[in-house]
Amino acid sequence: MADDQSANVELIKKHIGEYPDFPKKGILFKDIFTALRNGEVCKAIKSVLLAYVRENCPDVQVIVGLEARGFLFSLLIAAELGVASVPIRKKGKLPGTCAQQEYVLEYGTDVFEIQQGSIVEGQKVLIIDDLLATGGTMDAANKLVQQLGGIVERNVVIIELTELGGRKKLEAAGAKVHSFIQYDDVE
Repeated sequence: MADDQSANVELIKKHIGEYPDFPKKGILFKDIFTALRNGEVCKAIKSVLLAYVRENCPDVQVIVGLEARGFLFSLLIAAELGVASVPIRKKGKLPGTCAQQEYVLEYGTDVFEIQQGSIVEGQKVLIIDDLLATGGTMDAANKLVQQLGGIVERNVVIIELTELGGRKKLEAAGAKVHSFIQYDDVE
């Protein structure tokens, strides 16, 4: 990564908020919204994302954002590159016919959906979210894109909680994963 992008990543990291015991006791929540309160950090996020995508996925055709924070970044990248932006949402939030994929949560399961026809067979796709923890939601997103015939080029996140093993899970399933900021200290 170029020196200017390293400085941008450090600026972003400096502004990520931490909230102990959220959403439940024992969790130290890393909050990207806190960083987005600063205009210079917003510009830095845009810069690092675009530089990474242009260098590593120059022929990507669709940017998929995961509910809900991933939406912010997917539209930002897609608009700049002039490619499609497609959401993956929780069950019941998208109209029309949707493909579904169940995934495991700490206490139970949930379902992600993507609209049929939002990705064309053979399209190259980048999937983005704010944070990678256990990898369950990103894995479900990869499977949904593949159900529609898309080719997942990369999984990109701003923050990765390495201790929770999401990267290992995704890479074991064949995904390429990139994070800009890694935290090893999970409460």
